[in-house]
Amino acid sequence: MSIKEYLKERFLFIFVNSIVFLILALILAILEIRSIVIFSIFIIWFLPLAVYISIEFLKYAKYYNNMEEILQGLDKKYLLPEIMEKTDFLEGKLFYDILKTCNKEMHEHVNYYKNLQLEYREYIETWVHEIKTPISSSMLIIENNKSLITKNIGKEIKKIEGFVEQALYYSRSSDVSKDYIIKRFDLSVAINNTIKRNSKDFINKRINLQLDEIHAVVYSDIKWVEFILNQIITNSIKYIKSTGGSIKIYSTTNKNNVILTIQDSGIGISEKDINKVFEKGFTGEYGRKYNTSTGMGLYLCKKLCDKLGLEINIKSELGIGTKVNIIFPLSKFNLLN
Repeated sequence: MSIKEYLKERFLFIFVNSIVFLILALILAILEIRSIVIFSIFIIWFLPLAVYISIEFLKYAKYYNNMEEILQGLDKKYLLPEIMEKTDFLEGKLFYDILKTCNKEMHEHVNYYKNLQLEYREYIETWVHEIKTPISSSMLIIENNKSLITKNIGKEIKKIEGFVEQALYYSRSSDVSKDYIIKRFDLSVAINNTIKRNSKDFINKRINLQLDEIHAVVYSDIKWVEFILNQIITNSIKYIKSTGGSIKIYSTTNKNNVILTIQDSGIGISEKDINKVFEKGFTGEYGRKYNTSTGMGLYLCKKLCDKLGLEINIKSELGIGTKVNIIFPLSKFNLLN
């Protein structure tokens, strides 16, 4: 609060006092009262007024400036009513009570929507759990009744299974901290599990898999990492050329991190799309052309990597292929072990 702002707020009060004094002074002058008397009245009138305004300004400025400093220092501005001090002047008390009431109402609304979100998430997780049973049963029936028709049905059911899994991880992605467990694991285990899961697609599309020996040990949640790897490898398989395609998987261990690279010889991503691939719902030119992309896979990968403290980046050249790097940080603690 500045003195200019304060005086502007008190302008009417000061103006009325000035006008009344001028009228009184004019009357006294008409009555031929001596100037020294009029000046004395001015001093007696305005000196206490100036002292009062000065004290009030200092009190208000101290309170509001202090509150502004606290507000600027807060990462979460809405916490201000929780830590602000209750003052002893009327405007400050009213302001304090109003903020407290608003804050209480806000918390009640937030809790209401949190509960709604929790219920919805629990429903999705239950639904995913239940839908897995008929999916597994259908796959088992297909395995026992192999034909061209059941093979094609199996491909579509596998897609449904992938979308169901995406829905599950999406529902959990906003509150990952409650679901992940950071443990030491061999990166090759997660890679082999993901490749095994997509082995039929590798065979059906005759994709040449170049898998280097990977001995890197990282710290993360293997379940979430496998989901991320599956999204990337599924994308590589989906957009690879029909014949003669290849996927290369290798890792590079540096002083501070391990970089896992999945490189394919697919159709690639255009330069104008490459910076948008992690955006929610972005499908790009080829996604619209082939109508097979939801724009959620890479969005979830980026979101989960951020939650897990991993980095992910993509380099691609149209018609040549795409390279995805997942970077696992190694702290001093990790290196000592």
